[in-house]
Amino acid sequence: MALFFDAEWFDARLSERGLSRAVLATAAGIGADELTLIFKDQRELSAREVAAFAELLGVTAAEVADRAGISTPTPQDGEDRIGALERRVAALEAELAKLRG
Repeated sequence: MALFFDAEWFDARLSERGLSRAVLATAAGIGADELTLIFKDQRELSAREVAAFAELLGVTAAEVADRAGISTPTPQDGEDRIGALERRVAALEAELAKLRG
């Protein structure tokens, strides 16, 4: 388990998938400023954010939690997966609308 947030590992996973930190933030339903704090290890991930990161990066939630620092929670079985997906889709739609201007 990483003691601190492993930004290099997360950036490498994003790069492998051709994704940016902005996409990661949007998928997790957080702002770029919040993601910056996470990458600087100044804000912890929630279990919902761990699940979103894991899905986008194609790894397990346990791997994300392990790389995110010592006190990062992992999502519990039976969490509101549909609700989380709906929130992420809404966030992605809002981001797309902004890009379309």
